[in-house]
Amino acid sequence: MVGAFVCALAAPSAAQNIPRASSVAADAEGANILGAFVDSLKLVLFEHGLRIAFQEKTRRELDGPFWSDYTRSVRIPRQWEDTDNWWVNYIGHPIHGAAAGYIWIDHEPGAPANISLRRSYWGSRSRAAAWSAVYSLQFEFGPLSEAAIGNVGMRPDTTGWVDHVVTPVGAFGLIVAEDALDRFFVKWVEERTPNRVWRAALRLIFNPGRTLSNAATGRLPWYRDGRPISWRR
Repeated sequence: MVGAFVCALAAPSAAQNIPRASSVAADAEGANILGAFVDSLKLVLFEHGLRIAFQEKTRRELDGPFWSDYTRSVRIPRQWEDTDNWWVNYIGHPIHGAAAGYIWIDHEPGAPANISLRRSYWGSRSRAAAWSAVYSLQFEFGPLSEAAIGNVGMRPDTTGWVDHVVTPVGAFGLIVAEDALDRFFVKWVEERTPNRVWRAALRLIFNPGRTLSNAATGRLPWYRDGRPISWRR
């Protein structure tokens, strides 16, 4: 895995900055809803692929009649907590919500790239959080949801309001935090080191939502528009 990481860093920097076709095709008068939907679909498939690969309980629930199991699994939560660990609910869900939010930002023409006090910045991040709320609703209840793939919710104690609230609220806070860290810390370090491994590692560590968004939509995980990983002065 480490070897693959180093080899990828050795790739020509020009290949890391090819704009996505969906970004180029964005509607100049508003967000490219279709593009955001398609890339969000890639993200949800990526996440469910990881669940199936690493969760034996998810693989076990793939057997049985799909439709009847799915309809029995979709239910209105009766409590706040579900049976997930705290780090899944309060760290993992904000990260996957932020990934969905960054997909929205990628498809909203004129969305500010850098954090600021301008209304346009906070408006774009609020719309990104709203998109993450829709994404979360589908992830919990939709046809490509945990209820459909893994039958989460068939037992009443496995579903709670925590995911529906923490995902968009946490996504908003995490996107703002990642934007701030990227502008005021990661860029500052990048201006002082030519080491591409360090530069990529900082982007991965301090921007987990953006990293997941990039990976799910076919970009290198450390991709930044207009900021190649190679050294520049």
